[in-house]
Amino acid sequence: MIGHIIAWSLRNKLFIVLAGVLLLAWGGWQAAKTPVDVFPDLTAPSVTVVTEARGMAPSDVENLVTFPIETALNGAPDVRRVRSSTKIGLSVVTVEFEWGTNLYLARQVVAERLQLARAALPADIPAPAMAPAASIMGEILFIALASDRHTSMELKNTAEQVIKRRVLAVPGVAEVLPIGGDTQQFQVTLNPERLASYGLTVGEVTQALRDANQNTSAGFMVEGGQEYLIQGLGRIAVLDDIADTVVARRGGEPGQISQPQPVLVRHVANVEIGPAPNRGVGSYNGKPAVVLGIQKQPGANTLELTDRLDVTLEEIQAGLPAGMK
Repeated sequence: MIGHIIAWSLRNKLFIVLAGVLLLAWGGWQAAKTPVDVFPDLTAPSVTVVTEARGMAPSDVENLVTFPIETALNGAPDVRRVRSSTKIGLSVVTVEFEWGTNLYLARQVVAERLQLARAALPADIPAPAMAPAASIMGEILFIALASDRHTSMELKNTAEQVIKRRVLAVPGVAEVLPIGGDTQQFQVTLNPERLASYGLTVGEVTQALRDANQNTSAGFMVEGGQEYLIQGLGRIAVLDDIADTVVARRGGEPGQISQPQPVLVRHVANVEIGPAPNRGVGSYNGKPAVVLGIQKQPGANTLELTDRLDVTLEEIQAGLPAGMK
């Protein structure tokens, strides 16, 4: 058989040469458009569900949050395994699907099952949320934001409000995770003696702050053939807005001439900007810094995405305050 093939090939040299040239051209064309990646994605399609339960102990999170979510996700179409990790105030459930399952179809299945699980969860915790569509092999870049002139809080604000937003806008980026730095908070430190003197409780101050931090709509007014939108602006913007929030009114008892006087937050507490409690740190070359981990979307070309990120980071660097790198 092989002898016949060789003899036929020798009699038809031109045909064999043309076929070889065509195969070579087709192979080169296929090689040119074949996607190239640094690391192949060796993980099965998976969806991660994250639920925050602030203040809960791990045992309560496991029983009240993790277990109902696992129960709802078990048995979903094409699910091969459900894994979970429970920590202080945090539940992380990972759902692995069969190989070849479309990731976005898998996310739709998980979203439908989470709607069923929501009724079994405590009412005072946020709804479970799916993490962005990214693979374990999708961490393609770590960048550090450091400065000798700025505080750790200023670095974290810049990382969250400038760099993260700009990087997320790059096509192919799935998630940006800042690590380290101090998270800025508006902190209200209550004075127990002042609370007692005004006859107030912590709950009353908390409720007053919650109610004050919002805008309200009052419809519209028609006058002179024009409509005017009426809106009450109450959303907090600066520290004085918090300090001037009315908690209650005291005085003005029946039979007295004096009018009730408002009790403001500044009367019972100190209001300031401070860092939130840290659960981790970031460093660069042994010095404090904010580290941002960048994860790509499934199927994104790592080399092309890295080139786009290099260009974006150069543009971001040009707009950063002096001293930040």
